[in-house]
Formats: sequence, C-alpha cells, structure tokens
Amino acid sequence: MKRVLLFLATNLAVLLLLTGVVQLLGLDRYLGAAGGLGGLLVFAAIFGFGGALISLALSKWMAKRAMGVEVITTPRDAEERWLVETVRQQAERAGIGMPEVGIFHSPEPNAFATGARRDAALVAVSTGLLQSMRRDEVEAVLGHEVAHVANGDMVTLALLQGVLNTFVIVLARLVGGAIDRLVLRSEERGIGYFAAVFVSEIVLGVFASMVVAWFSRQREFRADQGGAFLASRDSMIGALKALQRHQEAREPQGLPEQMAAFGISAAQRNGFMRLLMSHPPLEHRIAALERGGTP
Repeated sequence: MKRVLLFLATNLAVLLLLTGVVQLLGLDRYLGAAGGLGGLLVFAAIFGFGGALISLALSKWMAKRAMGVEVITTPRDAEERWLVETVRQQAERAGIGMPEVGIFHSPEPNAFATGARRDAALVAVSTGLLQSMRRDEVEAVLGHEVAHVANGDMVTLALLQGVLNTFVIVLARLVGGAIDRLVLRSEERGIGYFAAVFVSEIVLGVFASMVVAWFSRQREFRADQGGAFLASRDSMIGALKALQRHQEAREPQGLPEQMAAFGISAAQRNGFMRLLMSHPPLEHRIAALERGGTP
C-alpha cells in the first residue's frame, strides 16, 4: 500500500508542482486571455511530454543510482562472463544494440530493463535472482528484459504518460473553469478555481495512473513471450513459477516504484489497488504461456 501511494505521489507531484508555478506566475490568466483552448493545449503538451521525456532520458542514470547497479565492464568471474554473453546473444537475436549489463544487491529475485533507446539500454539482475534460480531460468528472465527493450516499452510508456499528462492538465483547467463559473458564479479566477484545478489534477491523475498500469500489464505478457522465444517456453514458465514460490513464501519487497514497471515481477494487490498494479498476477502470466502466450 505504501509503495502504491508513493507511486501516485511521484506521478502527481510534477502536475501539482506545475499547477502551483502556473498559478503563481499568472499563466492561467494569460492562456485564457491570449491563447484560449489552443494555447492551453500547446502549453499542456509541452509540460506533459516534457516531463515524461526528461524522465525517460534520465531513466538509466536514475536506475543505476536508485538500485546501486554495478555495471559489468570487465567480467570478473565465470558468472559475469555468462551474463554478458547471454545478453549479447539475445540482443543479436532481438535485433537491438548490446545493452549494458549490471547486477544490483538485493535478496529479492528481480530484474529490470530501462533506457531511452533500444540500442543504449540497461539490463540488470539482482543477486537474489542469481542465487535462487537455475541458469536456464535466469536466461529466460534476461530474455524477458531484452524483449522489453526490443518492444520499445520504455519509450511507449513515456509517450503514453505524456499524452495522459497533457489531458490531465487540460481537463483539470476546464473543470476548474466550469466550477468557477457555474457553481461559484465567479467572474474572475480566484481561490475556487485554483482549488478545483488542484483537486481535479489529483483525481484525473489517479485515472491516468490506471491507464498506464493497464498498458504495463499488457506489455508484460508480450515480454514473457519474448523471454520464451529467446530462451525457451519451459524456462520462462519455470522462472515465473520460481517467482511465484518466492511470493508465496513471503511478501516481496519489489523494486522502488519508479522502477517497478520495468521489473520482472512486482508486489500483488487486492481490490481497487489491482487497477494500479504494473504486473499481472503471476498465475495469469504462467497460464498465458501454457496456452501459447495469449493473455
């Protein structure tokens, strides 16, 4: 629950900060007087996509810092040589440039891929994953992450977030203006308008997060298919079952929320919070692979 709230807070913080800056500088009044809806759309698109694309550009650097990833530049032992060579072979089969390969220290079996470009990505695995899975299962997990890169999932998620941010900014101001005129009967934008915009961005931001989470769940099925292709279906199923056993043994901590959507697994939620999960339940993913890969 705490991680989900942190995820929402992170996504909404940029929009709420933007709201404060815009209102402080009086840009809302300027847009209403000078540019109208067209000016507002341009303004919203610049800020909506700008934040998402900046996050994408910094994603690899942020991942290394947040997770303490040790990039393998010169393999120090047989295991590191195997990791680098396996990713190299999978990248060639997937038609992408060689990603950076790294290891981060965590007892949780997990892995992630990130990066702004298909030919300059990062694939990292946890020490817990290396210690708890068979080599063929680790190979399948690496294939899953390479498939994320080959499918362009990081870029697509950033663009989707940019579109949704744009609509949140625009709709929040339209709702604020309507409440100000129709409910508060105000002729000038005052505290009622600003409060309505602030609350609207929170509510609309939650719905936007649901859309992003839904897309994230769908791309996990595709990445599982990619892992099955680059390793084998049995190995991919075996890796997911190993993650399932770990989840059943204890509640997984998972990755930090800013990285959770790019991991091999994430903590599962119940009720309303299922709509905000970045990953489908593992049993659904296993069943999809057993059926041939369709969700």
